[in-house]
Amino acid sequence: MQASTIKAQVQRALSGIRQAFRGVLTRVNSAGSVQTLQGEGLAGETFQDAELYQHYGFTSNPPAGTQVIALPLNGMTSHSVIIATEHGGYRIKGLVTGEVAIYTDEGAKIVLKRGRIIDVDCDIYRIKCKTYEVNASNNADFNTPMLTASEQVTAKSKITGQGGMAISGGSGATVDGGIKATQDIVAGKVSVQGHIHDGDSGGTTSEPKQ
Repeated sequence: MQASTIKAQVQRALSGIRQAFRGVLTRVNSAGSVQTLQGEGLAGETFQDAELYQHYGFTSNPPAGTQVIALPLNGMTSHSVIIATEHGGYRIKGLVTGEVAIYTDEGAKIVLKRGRIIDVDCDIYRIKCKTYEVNASNNADFNTPMLTASEQVTAKSKITGQGGMAISGGSGATVDGGIKATQDIVAGKVSVQGHIHDGDSGGTTSEPKQ
């Protein structure tokens, strides 16, 4: 049998087997252990309950309109699995070589950038853990108008209130080790440096000596 004849027979056999194809998903069911998709192929065919396979440790629920690559098992469209997804409308563009990003259609994102920089952009950043450690060799800057702790804040060195400090509520402030102030301290309306007392024999005492 000539090689051309064999090639023609192989091509005829392959033409009857559905190859991997592109499509657009219309609906996702994420309730099961493996997500299933519905959508349409670019050639007009439809796929129902196609399983979406993703890498271990990473999962997403792609929105409608996401492009997919479907692989028909045994060449049958009705038994397709989804091996890749992409949505050009939401993908973060302009990454340089080596950068990695996680993102959503709402614009929340985590970008691992060149220079060992990690950028996070979101509305609420929520962490649930037993212990949260930050080991910053230089600085840990919080650029926020308010920093709140539900229980206790402990500083093992100095606390500097460059814009002033205010303590309210609870039982006040307890200080072990004394307080050193470079300016006057006022308790209520009483000045530590400028207060006077009634004298033992009438009159008043002088202000405290510096």
